[in-house]
Amino acid sequence: MTSIPVLSPLPTLSPTTRVRRTPFSDRVEACGVTAYTVYNHMLLATVFRSVEEDYRHLCEAVQVWDVSCERQVEIKGPDAACLTQLMTCRDLSKAKYGQCFYAPLVDEDGGMVNDPIILKLAEDRFWLSIADSDVMLWAKGLARGYNLDVKVFEPDVYPLAVQGPKAEEVMAEVFGNKVRDIRFFRFEKMAFEGHDMVVARSGWSKQGGFEIYIDRQELALQLWDQIWAAGQAFDIRAGCPNAIERVEGSLLSYGNDMTMGTSPFECGLEKYVNLEADIDFVARDALQKEKDQGLQRKVCHLLFSENLNTGVFESWSVFDKAEQQIGKLTSGCDSIRHGAFLAIATIAKEYWQNNETVFVQTPFGSREARIASFPME
Repeated sequence: MTSIPVLSPLPTLSPTTRVRRTPFSDRVEACGVTAYTVYNHMLLATVFRSVEEDYRHLCEAVQVWDVSCERQVEIKGPDAACLTQLMTCRDLSKAKYGQCFYAPLVDEDGGMVNDPIILKLAEDRFWLSIADSDVMLWAKGLARGYNLDVKVFEPDVYPLAVQGPKAEEVMAEVFGNKVRDIRFFRFEKMAFEGHDMVVARSGWSKQGGFEIYIDRQELALQLWDQIWAAGQAFDIRAGCPNAIERVEGSLLSYGNDMTMGTSPFECGLEKYVNLEADIDFVARDALQKEKDQGLQRKVCHLLFSENLNTGVFESWSVFDKAEQQIGKLTSGCDSIRHGAFLAIATIAKEYWQNNETVFVQTPFGSREARIASFPME
């Protein structure tokens, strides 16, 4: 087997006041965070002990995640439902209080602007819990351009996630057994120290868990500490979204695997493109045209025959046997489940069939991989 050189460590992140700390940053650092990234202009932990050790613990126990960077765009006012619908191709006409909707936000050219979870808090009030992009500015522009009676702003809300197979046990210790009744992608108001908070059964992992939307910053550390105390019997640790678990779980990352240069069809999100619904959204014409013309590329998994001992820090080109470029690889990891490097890539139409061999230009030279289904079991 070809030996793989080890890359030099990446530079450290220089903190500035432009990169916002969170109400939980002191606890995150006391728990030994070893790497950060910047997400929505805010700190997000990416590693504690190691990506591999963090992964194994997440899959076996329970972790508390500071995901304050999961900023909310609040849309409030008489035209709130109209503006929210204009932004997404998913039909929200039957949305009810207490529901969470995964919803592609798509521009007039059919490109992905973001892929938030939308929470309906009232008939005239929505939260868009966004991935890493400046959605609020786009929403403000649409509101002004369509002359809508809404306010668009970022509320003081700081999500905290509890993730892992033992998450429900920990949450029940803090909020009581009624938290067990919250269904997947639903939320309820749960009392904490006399204040009701939005608690959703959701999170950016496939291990199960909850997200708590803390709208009183003064309660943040008290909540962290109670979750931490309740979790001691369940081997709780501080954690964060995990690169291995994400790729194995077929969770796309906005800014990596999907951008304004990709459509929801290409990202495998066609079930959220409700062109048959009687709704008005800015991407309708572009997405109808793409559907009529047929899909020319889509997101796939690539499975290599060996580990590569690296992450993906810039896209890698994918070629066929004739050395013609057929796509690009945008995320990848040494998969613990599959025992080899597993990646996410966007591939041209004629190469979608499973088990086809392609060639990827990695930092270590060309490597063979086969196209696998997406999502992958």
